[in-house]
Amino acid sequence: MIEYPKYKKVLFCTDFSENADYAFDFAYGIAKRDEGTLYILHIIPYNSNQAYAESFLAMEDLEKIQKAVEEDIANNYNEHYVNKIANGIEYELVTKTGREDEEIIAFAKQEHVDIIVMGTHGKTGIEHVFFGSIAEKVLRHSPFPVFIVPDEQKSDAP
Repeated sequence: MIEYPKYKKVLFCTDFSENADYAFDFAYGIAKRDEGTLYILHIIPYNSNQAYAESFLAMEDLEKIQKAVEEDIANNYNEHYVNKIANGIEYELVTKTGREDEEIIAFAKQEHVDIIVMGTHGKTGIEHVFFGSIAEKVLRHSPFPVFIVPDEQKSDAP
């Protein structure tokens, strides 16, 4: 009989999209099956124009914007994931800012995760050439196993 690895630290990466919600079911299932910790990670992409925009805003306006962003992310965590997690499942909500693929791998290394689970939007053609795929970049550079879940509509195709 094959002895399957136990994934005690499962990193789930989300952008709160429908496909991320679909991928969550896989990450949650792995963590629940193996009685592991589920890390739910959202990366706020770094905006190179942010410093420029901040130079025109008052400090109190910047603080209001930051608070609104934090509340929106907290609401998204609760609406999309926390309300689906059963008692007894250990989880941690994490938000970082930066380049998505770099932050995902840095967090995975910091926490010594066993597997990374993430969805992909399945960009093709010119869109893929210019924007690439975060999932693809993580897969290429990760020292950990990466479970990439395709878009739900593609998985329903015959």
